[in-house]
Amino acid sequence: MIASFEELPDIDAANVVRCARVLLRRPLLRADGPDGDLLPMIYRQRTPLQDLFASLLGYRLVVERRFARLYKSGPGGDAGRGVELTPRGYAYFALTLAALTGIGRQVLLSRLVSDVRAAAAEAGIEIVDDPADRRALTAALRHLVSIGVITETEGSVTAESSAEALITIDTDMLGQLVAGPLAEARDPEHLVELAAQAGPRQLEHAVRRKLVEDPVVLYTDLPAGQASWLREHVVSESRLLERFFGLVSECRAEGVVVCDPEDYLTDVVFPGPGTVARIALLALPELLDRAEPDSAGRHPIAREDVVDVCGRLVDDYPAAWSRSATEDHQDLVRSVLALLTKLGLLQEREGGWLLSPAAHRWLPQPDATPAQTREPDPPPAPEEPGLSLFDDMEEALP
Repeated sequence: MIASFEELPDIDAANVVRCARVLLRRPLLRADGPDGDLLPMIYRQRTPLQDLFASLLGYRLVVERRFARLYKSGPGGDAGRGVELTPRGYAYFALTLAALTGIGRQVLLSRLVSDVRAAAAEAGIEIVDDPADRRALTAALRHLVSIGVITETEGSVTAESSAEALITIDTDMLGQLVAGPLAEARDPEHLVELAAQAGPRQLEHAVRRKLVEDPVVLYTDLPAGQASWLREHVVSESRLLERFFGLVSECRAEGVVVCDPEDYLTDVVFPGPGTVARIALLALPELLDRAEPDSAGRHPIAREDVVDVCGRLVDDYPAAWSRSATEDHQDLVRSVLALLTKLGLLQEREGGWLLSPAAHRWLPQPDATPAQTREPDPPPAPEEPGLSLFDDMEEALP
């Protein structure tokens, strides 16, 4: 399938798979960032890695000695997973990129903030200089710091309007950040659409990207052509994902759940520690029993169902939970709903929710299955008496 990969010795092939997993998790990888120690190996194996991503997913990979950039497809209209920024924070992130483009190598924080707000006014975005707005701008700037696009040379980026800092911009990294084709987009909506387009092998790449990027893929959520293709190729796709990315697929009648046994590519570990994750796990059995599944195997539930189940779990086991997580019951319910949605187990539909059939995989199981009862085996037949060391040989002989 991938000639440059097939020709590699076993050790090099295993290293390519390891590097591919790192790039899936960190599509913008820099030498001084997390997992940056693997950048030299990625540079050495850049040809098979570029072939692998282009062939299997239609992704473009740029590898330099200082960084590697994997250009994934955008989420389209479903932006439920990704960087933890509010909608206001995302807007400031885009505005900051626009301001940084023509600002040079270094800039004072006050000047950068002024340019960002000027870009917002030019784009027709209303600016309200209040604490919430400053926190959104700070979150966008802190994210740029975390991925190495800007560096705090003197001072630091904070939400305090009076704080000053000297910011250094990595223009090479900045140039690699935007994945969508800006020159081709007519407006923001068109840019989102272009960024989410499938790769050269349209249907094949579109389905495989979903399998790699989403934890749960249901046939009913796919267009008819994609669902038909996945049903036909589900076995070969499962083998492919395991061979090249170390992912394990659980195939069911309703769809496919893709897991990483090492939890490295898992952005949300579930079951996991913490009150919200544990309550979400314990709520699943009763939520599944609240209503019969529809034709696609999804269970319709109402917000009131989640409120009731979470409330009883908190009341029945008060010592088991963090007080800070349960003192505001409505906030707890929102957190449980958000977690199940991020896991791909919950979809909002017409004022209610649909619980995915994949939730059945987390139902509690007994620790051990008792053995089936059966009639005991008959005792062995007695053996014929023989000679012992103490028998009189003359009496024993005929």
